[in-house]
Amino acid sequence: MTHARLRRVARLVTISVFCMGIAACGGKNKAGKPGAATPGLPPANPVAVTKMVQGVQAAKEPKGVQRGVDLLKEAIQIDPNLWEARYDLGVLYAQTGALAAAEVQLKAAQKIAPSEQDVAVALAEVRRRRGEHKDAADGLEEYVKAFPGAVEARTLYVTTLRDSGQLDKAIQNAREVLVRRPGDPTALSELALCHLAKGERDSAQLLVKQALDGSAKSAPAHRAAGLVALANGDDAAAFQAFQKAAQEDPRDTTSRLNMAAVLTRAGAYAKAEEQYRAILAVASDDAAAMVGLAAVLRAQGDAKNPAKFDQAKQLLEKVLERDPNDVRALFNMGVLLFEFMKRPDEAKTYFDRFLSEAPSDHPQRAEADRYMSQASVQKKAPPPAPAGGAK
Repeated sequence: MTHARLRRVARLVTISVFCMGIAACGGKNKAGKPGAATPGLPPANPVAVTKMVQGVQAAKEPKGVQRGVDLLKEAIQIDPNLWEARYDLGVLYAQTGALAAAEVQLKAAQKIAPSEQDVAVALAEVRRRRGEHKDAADGLEEYVKAFPGAVEARTLYVTTLRDSGQLDKAIQNAREVLVRRPGDPTALSELALCHLAKGERDSAQLLVKQALDGSAKSAPAHRAAGLVALANGDDAAAFQAFQKAAQEDPRDTTSRLNMAAVLTRAGAYAKAEEQYRAILAVASDDAAAMVGLAAVLRAQGDAKNPAKFDQAKQLLEKVLERDPNDVRALFNMGVLLFEFMKRPDEAKTYFDRFLSEAPSDHPQRAEADRYMSQASVQKKAPPPAPAGGAK
C-alpha cells in the first residue's frame, strides 16, 4: 500500500486549536509530492495499517478516543515508520489536552516525513497551545523556507511570529501569503492583528473591513474584528463579533473562549461560566476551557462557599493529570492555593514548576516570582502567639 493511499485512509478530523487570534489548521494541501521527502522509507506494514485505520474509526465513535489511542499505539509499535499513525495519535492527544504527548508524536512524525504540511502545522499548533511560541515559529520558519508554496503553514507562521513578538517579520510573511492568495480573509485578519499589536488600530480596522468585505462569513475575520473592538474598549461590539464568528464556524470553540474572556473581564463570572461549560459540552477534554472555567469558579467562591474552590481545583488537577507541564494550569493552581485556599506551601510547588516550564518571555513569570517570594516570607515568619499572650 503506498503512502499516498495511507494518507487518504488515515486522515483524522482537523486538529482544534484555541487561541485569542485565529484558529489555523492543517488542510489537504501538500507542500511536496507524496513521499518525496522520505526516499528509502520501507513499505508500510499492512497489519500496522489495519490497526491505524481501526484506531481512526474508533476515535470517531462516542467515548471511543481511548480505544483509538490504544490501536494507534499498537500500529506504531508494529511499524515505527508509519508516520500517519504518529500524526493521528498526536492529533488525538492534542484533542484530549495531552499536549506534551502530542508534541512527542508529532515531532517523530515530522522527522520521518518532513515534507508533510499537515504534520508541520499540527506540531506548531501544539507548541502554541503549550506557550512555546518561539519554538513554534522556528519550526515553521524552517518548513516554509523548504516549501515556499505551503500557504497554510506560512499563514500559521505569521501567527506564531505575532505570538512571539516578531511583528515586522509577521507582516512581511502575511504579505507573502496575500501574494499567493490575494484577498485571503485569514491572511488579512492576521495582518490586521499584527498592526493591532503594533498599536496601529486604524490600519487594523481597515484590514478587518477588507477581510469582511471579501468574505462576510469568515470566522477569522469576525474574531479579528472582536479583538480590534476589545482594544478600542468596546466590549459590547467585541462580544457581538465573537458571537458572529461562533455562528459562522460552530466547530471552532475559539470564539466562545473569547466571549468568556470578555465576560470575565467585565466581572460577569456566571455568564463566562456558561460559555466555558458550552465548550466542554462539545469538547469535554478541552484544557483551555477547563482552565478558564476553574478561574471563574475561583472568582465566584468565598469563605462561605468553598465548594467553588474545590471544583476549580479538581478541574486543574484533571488538566495536569493529562499534561503535568501545562503552564496555564500550573499558574492557576498556584494562585488558587495561595490566594484563595490559603495553602502557600503547596502553592509554592506549583509556582516552582511553572517557572521551570514557562518560556522566558511568559507574561506571568514576574507574578509567579512575586508569589514565590511571598510564600518564602510566610514560611519563615514565626507562628503567632497563642491567645492569652502566653510567653
